[in-house]
Parts: sequence; C-alpha cells; structure tokens
Amino acid sequence: MKASQFFISTLKEAPADAEIVSHKLMMRAGMIKRLGAGIYNYMPMGLRVIRKVEHIIRSEMNRAGAVELLMPVVQPAELWQETGRFDKMGPELLRVKDRHGRDFIIQPTSEEVITDIARQELRSYKQLPKNFYHIQTKFRDERRPRFGVMRGREFTMKDAYSFDRDVASAGRSYENMYSAYCKVFHRLGLQYRAVAADTGAIGGDRSHEFQVIAETGEDAIVYCPTSDYAANIELAEALALLPARGAATQALTKTATPSKSTCADVAELLKLPLAQTVKSLVLATDELNEQGEVAKSQVWLLLVRGDHDLNEVKAGKIEGLKGGFRFATVGEIETHFGCKPGYLGPIGLKLPVKIVADRTVAHMADFVCGANEADFHFTGANWGRDLPEPDLVADIRNVVEGDPSPDGKGVLAIQRGIEVGHVFYLGTKYSAAMNATYLDETGKPQLMEMGCYGIGVTRILGAAIEQNHDERGIVWPDAIAPFTVVVCPIGMDRSEDVKAAATQLHQDLLDLDIDVLLDDRGERPGAMFADWELVGVPHRVVISDRGLKEGQVEYQGRRDAEATKLALADVVAHLKQRLA
Repeated sequence: MKASQFFISTLKEAPADAEIVSHKLMMRAGMIKRLGAGIYNYMPMGLRVIRKVEHIIRSEMNRAGAVELLMPVVQPAELWQETGRFDKMGPELLRVKDRHGRDFIIQPTSEEVITDIARQELRSYKQLPKNFYHIQTKFRDERRPRFGVMRGREFTMKDAYSFDRDVASAGRSYENMYSAYCKVFHRLGLQYRAVAADTGAIGGDRSHEFQVIAETGEDAIVYCPTSDYAANIELAEALALLPARGAATQALTKTATPSKSTCADVAELLKLPLAQTVKSLVLATDELNEQGEVAKSQVWLLLVRGDHDLNEVKAGKIEGLKGGFRFATVGEIETHFGCKPGYLGPIGLKLPVKIVADRTVAHMADFVCGANEADFHFTGANWGRDLPEPDLVADIRNVVEGDPSPDGKGVLAIQRGIEVGHVFYLGTKYSAAMNATYLDETGKPQLMEMGCYGIGVTRILGAAIEQNHDERGIVWPDAIAPFTVVVCPIGMDRSEDVKAAATQLHQDLLDLDIDVLLDDRGERPGAMFADWELVGVPHRVVISDRGLKEGQVEYQGRRDAEATKLALADVVAHLKQRLA
C-alpha cells in the first residue's frame, strides 16, 4: 500500500470532548470520527486494526472448533419476552417498533436468538456439543457514553455460545473457550490477566474476565504475585484479618464526638487506629403485593471495619438480599435507630433490624461504633456483652492490598485493568426459559447446558492504546498495528535513487506478505515521522540520499530510543527477525 492511495487524516490536537488517552489518540490518528454520542465512524486506519483483531479472534475460534454464523442486529421482542429480559434489562436495551407496531430490540447480545436456533436445530444428543459464534455490531443505550470506544453505545463484539448435554461436557466447553481466549490475547500482543468474576446480569455460576492491564483501567484486579489466584474486586474473597475474637478489656463508654460523623474523623479525634472503628451501612428490602406495591420492608444493618468498604455485589448474594436491595431512607433510619446517619451503630436500636457483620468485624473486640445519638459514639463495644451476636457473619467487604490470599499462598496485590473479554457458564438459565431441549439416548428430552463467551472487538483498540502509548502517540503490538512497517523515503520526488530503493524495499516486503506502507506523500521528514509515531506503526525504515551513498538505511522500532543504521541489503532480513 502507498500512502498516496490510502486515507490519512491526523490531527495535532485532540477534540475538546476527548477525555482519556485512547480516545484522544484515536481521534488524533484519524482512526475514528464522532457521528453522535457514543457512535463513531471507523475510518480506514482504525478499520485496519479492527480487521486484524477479528482475524486473530476468528482463527482461534475456528481452531477451537466453534462454528461461525451471523445473527441479526434487530431482533423480535418475543424472544426476549420469553426469558423476561425485555422488561428486566432496563433502558440500556434499545426498544423499537416497526410499521405494524410490533416490538423489536437492537441487540446488545444474542443469548435468546442463538437459543432459538439451538432448540430448532439441535434435536439429538448426537449433535452435541456445539459452539456457534459471530462477530457483529451491538448496541447498548448507555446513559452517559464516554471515553470513545471504551464506553460507546454502538460497538463490535464477538460472542460465542456453547450447547452441551450435561454439566461435565459444558465444563469441557468452558475450558476449551478459556484456553482459546488465552491464545487470542497472547497473539494480540497484550499484557492481560484472566480473573475469576461475578456473573452479573447475564447469569450463570462460573465466570472469568479477561483484563488488559492498564494504569487507567476502570476495574480493580486482585491477584497473588506468588500464586495463580486472580479475581476482580467484586468477587475476590476477603478473609478475616483477625484469627479469633479477643477478650473484652474495656468498659462500654458513651463518648462525645461532636460533629465527627465519619470513622476517620472519630478515630482521629479519639487518637485510635481507624481499624478499631466499625462502619454502619443501612440497607432495606421490599416485599411487594399482587399489585406491585410495597407491602412490607425489612431494614438491614451491615457492619464493616472503618478502613474497609462494603462490596455491594457480595452483599447482594446474602440470603434475604438476593432479590435486590436499596439503601434505606432517612425516615427508615430514624425510625429504627432514632438518629440521623453519621452516628449509627448496632447498640440501642429503636426497632429490630437484621445485622450482618463482616468476617473481620465479627472477630473484633473493644471496637468503636455509633451510639445512635448525634455527636456520640461508643468505645469499648464487645459482642455478646454489649450487643447480641450478629444475625449473620459473611464476607461483605472489598479486599485491600496486603490481605492474605484466599489460597493461602501469599498476600494480595491490586492493579488496574480494562475488561475486554468474558466467559460464562450459563447452565440452563436460557434453555429452561426457552425450552431448548435435546433427546438423550433413551429418547427423553433434556435441557441443554449452555456457555457464553464474549470479546469486545472495538474495545480492544482502546484497551491496547491505554496499555501501549507514550508522549508521541500510540505504540501498537505488531499483530494489530494498522501497518506493520512504514518505509519513509526522504526526498523521493527529487531523487531517483531514493525512489528506486524505497519502491524495491516496499515490493520485497509485500512479496514476503509483510503489511507495509510506502509513504510517498512527499512530506518533510519531521511531519512524516510525527504522523507514523502518532499512528503507532511498530517498525520504520528511513531511506535518504545521504544514507544510500554509504549503502545504509535507518531502522527504528517504535519503542527504540534511537535509530539503527543497517546495510540496505540487510534490512529485509533484519525486519524478518524482528517480526519473528
């Protein structure tokens, strides 16, 4: 490819609405152009990256035995109504009507459609296992689309769905896809971690996220540097930090804490460690009547150590909170505690509440908690003596750096990541809702066991840039760069020798099936180099009259601090070695 035949549209400055590095650099490099909120045109430079990502994904899916098909973007609502997701999914699901008034959705994912295909086509155990995948446009009506392709409304995703006859077979399909995903991200050239994850809205009971490591990532990844343990912050198990509850050594004392409503402020006032305080969080659950009105509410008090944070995902798995919870209103808090928020605690309640203590809190002695009276806290509080044992002890907090690893093989560390892939074991969640069955060896119908596996194709672009960039621009891994090599002739329009050498090198690399671009635009060296450093082409060869007179060219890798002089005859071999 010659630059004069391609479309190059770089910018010196990013648009004002570009917030994060990947968004700014993709706009400046001419990879995307904004069409609307969270909706982008993928320009030729960006599309080349997308196609390379898709090629790697497609080849590994095919290698793993998955079969490609293509499901529509617009899907009839009836299928989504079968599973209940038409109503449950909320405003992120874009609903539309056709000219006849029939309901349709713009798909964010395709569990319903693929299950409909399976229940029609997979009728016998002899046809299982089967794994279907497609690479297709998706749409999620984000309330606040931002960060370019990282959180857009329209995006491209690869989603795959496995169908198996039993749990054991489904487990093998899951492991097969997990292995394929590892190969995909290895080939993409990205530093990543596969972490145990919560299944979230899709459902199921086994899940792993594939996170690209980046300091700017939104997700916290918990891992043990001395073992294989890794999980996202929502799922990472927090062990009790105290081996057992100590004996009470202090009397319960009501202590004045004027205008000190946070654990940190109270600890500072009392000159005590923050870890000696207990934080109170008040939740509520509602029981609805047949008309959908609130018939009865239950108030819950969740207790975590003052230096810890509540993990709402873990709280949502507690029996009684699984059906959904909300934070209690001020009125509910005043009714049950006799006090406004800021001084709440488990001692001296006005009305009973369900008390859930985090594992560490359950082992604490002589702790500090709110006295349910403005400007007062209790010190020297102890379980059993000053208040009853909690109704439930559970892991309800976020882990922190330095916590013991749940596998007992070290301590936990935390780093940031960007989720770009997710594998789920769904079980029969969708097959049961849609009656997707097969006939077993005895002729009896059985529900299919399902798995679902997604990769955010366009999101990978943003994640790769967040991980790989410098002050000059993008630094693409070889495998997904828009062009692998750029040949930069200086004065090509003035020197026949430069033109001939550049043209021959370009052709030699093309003959080796190396993705090379010849910059024949006639730009000044500074402008030419700045463009390709911004775009992030990994390998650059500069050809000049002066160099040719010495029989040399200059090679520079995108991460190299300086250029290397090579004999013109050796440059192809050098590039082959670097690309290998």
